[in-house]
Amino acid sequence: MIIDTHCHLDFKDFDNDRDSVIDRAREKGVVRIINVGSSIEGSRHAVELAKKYDMVHASIGIHPHEAGSVTDKIIEEIKNLAHQDKVVAIGEVGLDYYRNLSSKDSQQIVFKKFIDLAYQLKLPLIIHSREADSDMLRILKDEKDKQLTGVVHCFSGSREFLKECLDIGFYISFTCNLTFKKAEALRGVAKAAPMERVLLETDAPYLSPEGLRGKRNEPAHLTYLVDEWVKLSGLSKEDIERITTHNANELFKLNLKEQNSKIAYEIRDSLYLNITNECTNNCSFCIRAQTAFLKGHNLKLDREPTAEEILNAIGDPNRYREIVFCGYGEPTTRLNVVKAVSRKLKQKGAIIRLVTNGHGDLINSRPIVKEIVGLVDKVSVSLNTDKENLYNKICKPRFGPHSYKAVMNFIKDCVANNIKAEVTCLNLPGVSLKECERIAEYLGASFRSRYIGIVG
Repeated sequence: MIIDTHCHLDFKDFDNDRDSVIDRAREKGVVRIINVGSSIEGSRHAVELAKKYDMVHASIGIHPHEAGSVTDKIIEEIKNLAHQDKVVAIGEVGLDYYRNLSSKDSQQIVFKKFIDLAYQLKLPLIIHSREADSDMLRILKDEKDKQLTGVVHCFSGSREFLKECLDIGFYISFTCNLTFKKAEALRGVAKAAPMERVLLETDAPYLSPEGLRGKRNEPAHLTYLVDEWVKLSGLSKEDIERITTHNANELFKLNLKEQNSKIAYEIRDSLYLNITNECTNNCSFCIRAQTAFLKGHNLKLDREPTAEEILNAIGDPNRYREIVFCGYGEPTTRLNVVKAVSRKLKQKGAIIRLVTNGHGDLINSRPIVKEIVGLVDKVSVSLNTDKENLYNKICKPRFGPHSYKAVMNFIKDCVANNIKAEVTCLNLPGVSLKECERIAEYLGASFRSRYIGIVG
C-alpha cells in the first residue's frame, strides 16, 4: 500500500490512457494519488479528476513559473476551489530561480499569498523550491507563527537545507530521480532524512526512474522509488510502504483506515514487543507526546496485554533475527511479564533483547539483573547523556536526581552477569558522544549513538 503524493495526471501526456494509468497504479499497490495543480486550468482539472476517480485527491495552486500572471481573481478562484471535496493541499507553489520565468519579486509576493491561503484554510502546502533555498527559508521562518505544515517536493537541496526544512516541521519528498546513476550526492542527502518525515512521489509525467528514462513517468513507477529507499535506509519494503503511507495520511488527511494498536510489530528483520505505554522518564525529545505511531505502527495501547496475548501476537519467533522488548513504555515496569514471555521464547531458541531506560532496579525496589540472566541475551540501555545534571534536565526521571547513577549500576550489573550490554546516547545539544562512548567502555558495554527524530 503506497501513495503517490505528487503527480500531474491532468497533463495532456495522459489524455489517451488516463484510465489505464490509474489501473496500472492500483495493480502496483498505489492506493491514493494526489494530482497537483500547477496552473489555474490544472487546478480546475485536478478537482475534476478527484471527483471522477475514487483514489485521486487534488491539490490546487500555481507553479512559480506562472507567478507573473497571477491576479487577485485567480487567488480567489483557488480559494473557492479549495472548498471542493477531496482537495487536500495548496500547491504546487513556491520559488524557482533556475529559469526565472517570473521575477523573484513576483514569485515571493504570490508565494506569500498562497501561504496566507493555506493558513486560512488549514491546508498543508506542497512547495516547489529550486535554487531559491535562502529566500524560501527566510519566508517560511517569517511565517512560523502560522504553524504551517506541508512538504518540500522533488527535494534537490543541500543537507543543511534539509535540516532547516525538517526543523520548521515540513515533510520531504524525493522523486524517482533518486534512482538515477549520477544521483550519488542526492542519495547522500536523502540518507539524512528520517523516514518518519519522508513522502513518496513520482512527479509524473516527469523524472522517470533509471531504466525507464526517456519514457513518460506514471504513478505505477513508484515501486522503483520504494526499492531505492530500501537500499538507502536498510529498512524492508514493507517498512517503507507502511511508514510513508502513514506520513501521507497524516499530512493530507486522506482518511485511510490504518492498523489498530499493535502488541508485536516488525521493523527490518526484528520483532518488537509493545507491552506497556508507561514510562518512568518524561524525556523532552520523546515522540510519544506527539504521535501514537512509530515507523508506521500504532503503539497506543488501550490496556496492557497479558503474557499469553503477547505470545499469541508473536507467533513463530524463529522467523526473526531477534525479539525485542521495546514499546512506547519501559518494559521493566512489567518485569514478571518480561520474564514469563522470555522463558517461553527461549525454549524455542529465540534471541531476546531488552530496550530499557535502566530504571529496573528502582521500579522493582530490588536488583533485577540476576532474575533475567538466561532469559535476556542483550540489553540496550538509554543513558542518553554523558552528564548527570543534563540527564535530569532532559529525561526528568520519576525517581529523582540519583536515577543516573542507578542506570550506570544497572549496566555494570548486566556486564558482571555476562549479559551483553549496549549503551545508547543522543546527539542532543550539550551531549558529547565521544564522552558517552568513553563511559560505555568504562562500564564494559558497547556503544551506539542515536539521532533526534530517528527512532526504531
